Amino acid sequence: MTISKETRAPESTGANPLRWKALAVLALVQFIIYVDATIVNVALPSIRKDLGFTADGLIWVVNCYLIAAGGLLLLGGRLADRIGRRRVFCLGSAAFAVASLIAGLSVSPGMLLTGRVIQGVAEALAAPAGLAMVALLFEDHKERAKAFGIWAGLSGLGACAGVLLSGVFTGLLTWRLIFLINIPLAVIPLLTLPRIIDESRAPSTGRRIDWAGAVLITGGLFAVIYGLLSAVHQPWSAAGVWGPLAAGLVALAVALIVESSVAEPLLPLRFFRNRVRLTANGVTAVIGGVSAAVFFMTVLYVQDVLGYTPLESGVAWVPFCLAFMGGLFGSMQIIMRFGPRPAMSLGLLVASGGLFLLSQLPVNGSFWANLLPATVLVAVGFGMTNPAMQQASMHDVSQADAGLGSGVLTTLLQLSGALGLAVFVPIALREQASSAAAGVSGAEAAVSGYTLAFEVGSLTLLAGSVAVLFLLRGVPGPRAQQAG
Repeated sequence: MTISKETRAPESTGANPLRWKALAVLALVQFIIYVDATIVNVALPSIRKDLGFTADGLIWVVNCYLIAAGGLLLLGGRLADRIGRRRVFCLGSAAFAVASLIAGLSVSPGMLLTGRVIQGVAEALAAPAGLAMVALLFEDHKERAKAFGIWAGLSGLGACAGVLLSGVFTGLLTWRLIFLINIPLAVIPLLTLPRIIDESRAPSTGRRIDWAGAVLITGGLFAVIYGLLSAVHQPWSAAGVWGPLAAGLVALAVALIVESSVAEPLLPLRFFRNRVRLTANGVTAVIGGVSAAVFFMTVLYVQDVLGYTPLESGVAWVPFCLAFMGGLFGSMQIIMRFGPRPAMSLGLLVASGGLFLLSQLPVNGSFWANLLPATVLVAVGFGMTNPAMQQASMHDVSQADAGLGSGVLTTLLQLSGALGLAVFVPIALREQASSAAAGVSGAEAAVSGYTLAFEVGSLTLLAGSVAVLFLLRGVPGPRAQQAG
């Protein structure tokens, strides 16, 4: 990381003395990005009523954001490496403020969806550039573990706070505030970051962007996600499902050929030869998919089955947020002593236990007896896993690939969220339809669908916990690295 003369650290360390202030500014944008990934959930019924969304169209308020962000994050990471990470981060922050204004002032479904798409594009620019700067700012193992812990904590806390704030704003004021509140927060980095950290970019003689790879990867991912989401309302044999899936898979296959042949690929295949990074990215995909399904279906259970108001539904997530922070702090201690392997594996195991409890939810459930113990376990598990997987995903990353590494991580988080909804929601809906056809009441049928999906999620996390123990055997912890 290049440091300006005014803020250059002593020659003995080379560390930026303002690195913690820089982290605070970078993490602020990361926080609001993850707030917006979940903040619409509780507000969806109010948005549908005010803007006239159809039931099928409402899901795109969530998914168009995830697809736009996930499909362009790799390109955003490479743009950051090439033209400057600070510049791209600030551009993304500015775009996020504009998009939030559009969404907050929406008078039609099309206007709101436009704002959400631009928010996704803004994340694709800001998120990988921000994580790359964090990775390069902190070279000391202990400091990097703390920095990634803070980064991951604010990311996860943002996702939790999104549901809480959505309930508070929608229940007491207006759903429009869930977007408008972002504007001043997104402007802060534009005013402060240039004074704290100098520009940095990959040490490359070329400046060409692999546009062919960008189009194929983004278009292929969009088509696959679109096909999977279409399966929520259509059978797998429908052309609207298998057509986009087939087109997307073909595009991704061609992208692999292109990426293996061009001089400066958007996604160098060599990046995945690192076992630690590959495992961490797999865990990221699992966590992203399961967590999206947990938020979505738990909100539906709380409001549609238990009859909570939007405000009550939002407040019900407060223990989740607190438990997540507890898991985060515990994970940071484990990582600094033993590395990310035990924190990741234990976190997945604890979250798996929480989802198993969610799979036992009754129709006439109670918050204290049924929902609270389950969601607290899930929160602790996710809190333990997040900083470990983020640190491991940047394991031994080079200066040239810092933006790529963060782009891969954030791409997986967003796309796996859409994939999680596309996989787990159909599981729930089909079980619900089967139960309703057997004469079960509407509430009982809905709960049977949710609990089956939670059970599948629990087994998925359990398998991930075992896989981490096996795949990361022999990876040294921070103490061993420092001794070496």
